[in-house]
Amino acid sequence: MNKKVEKISEDHLKDLQGKVNTINQAQLQLGGIESQKHALLHNIAGMQAELSEFQKTLEEEYGKVSINIQDGSITEIPQENTDETNTKD
Repeated sequence: MNKKVEKISEDHLKDLQGKVNTINQAQLQLGGIESQKHALLHNIAGMQAELSEFQKTLEEEYGKVSINIQDGSITEIPQENTDETNTKD
């Protein structure tokens, strides 16, 4: 007669628990990383908004120019011809 087994062995139980705990820890770490990612994306959006406002300030003071961020030198930006005298009848 075959004896009905009601429990897995202690070794198998410890191995099973270890594997499940490892997966749970990895998922917990991934959640933490995603949370950090979200916070960083939010910070980047804020920094981009600050940069945009600062660019407006620079444009008010220096006009529409290109600024070299390495040495601060300014290059005039050629203005496009927006004259509308070339309309067709």
